[in-house]
Amino acid sequence: MSDTAATRSAEGSGGSPGGSGKPVRWGILGTGFIAGLQTSDLVGHGFSVQAVGSREPARAREFAAGFQLQSSHGSYAALVNDPDVDVVYIASPHPFHYEHALLALNAGKHVLVEKPFAMNAWQARAVMDLAESSGLVALEAMWTRYLPHMVRIRELIRSGALGDVRTLIADHNQNLPKNPEHRLNDPALGGGALLDLGIYPVSFAFDVFGNPTRIQGAASMTATGVDRQSSMIFDYPDGQQAVLQCALDTAGPNRAAVIGTEGRIEIDPVWYTPTGFTRYDDGGTVVERFDEPVTGRGMQYQAWEIERLIAAGATANDILSPRESVQVMLALDAVRSQIGLSYASDER
Repeated sequence: MSDTAATRSAEGSGGSPGGSGKPVRWGILGTGFIAGLQTSDLVGHGFSVQAVGSREPARAREFAAGFQLQSSHGSYAALVNDPDVDVVYIASPHPFHYEHALLALNAGKHVLVEKPFAMNAWQARAVMDLAESSGLVALEAMWTRYLPHMVRIRELIRSGALGDVRTLIADHNQNLPKNPEHRLNDPALGGGALLDLGIYPVSFAFDVFGNPTRIQGAASMTATGVDRQSSMIFDYPDGQQAVLQCALDTAGPNRAAVIGTEGRIEIDPVWYTPTGFTRYDDGGTVVERFDEPVTGRGMQYQAWEIERLIAAGATANDILSPRESVQVMLALDAVRSQIGLSYASDER
């Protein structure tokens, strides 16, 4: 199926496990902010969301009541073993993605794993290997890849409308909590700009150019030892470059551009959310303006895609395969090595 067909399917839950014709039934692992956003888009677009799990039973009950879910579980193990759940959305903090993805896969459940896919490449590879050997889907929840404007950008690049694409520029800057105990500033909780924010421009670079041949990284660190801001240059075999930047304590433009020999695309802020873009020819004349309305936050597109994969009996797509998620983590590992950012999970 093409990018367009995969991500612009008719609204509503149409997937079925093993082609059985029954709706794919969702379980939500975690009750935090991102879990609420994804669940809202699922419920609002007709997906079958059955259950939620939390380490705190009261929070699970509150979350289930808020979204009118059938079941709440006071442990993650109980959620993944719920017979009425086919796919588990892993919404825990990223230091726990590896553990919780394996928990769900070992229970025979497909997983949609919040980004980053894991803390590092060895964890990501372990998730990929278990999913492949079990015949299950493990899809990284890089929702940006499935949004309509990104689908159109891929179409334009592949058609040659930009000529030879030479440069990608993308930033992701937020003014986030500065409390040293906040998870974003805590090395024990995978803190730092790179994994929380830099994952977006890094993944975009992989989407456009694939795997880089050389990575250059630089960073400024916080007093707690995580990266406050990071900048990266990715080089590619034919001379292309991706110039990427992220920061967690300064609000930025959050723009992106794809530049080719015959034109360029400038994506509106915030580039990684549902938005539009303008395409210019090589003389600076506007030749296309893209605006496609998106209901909700736009996280339903990745959910449609995992349901499509489940219904087709497939375990990977060509938009973001588990193998590419591993490559993304390898690149992030390389940046972390250069800037001196390490986590306890780096030691097996």
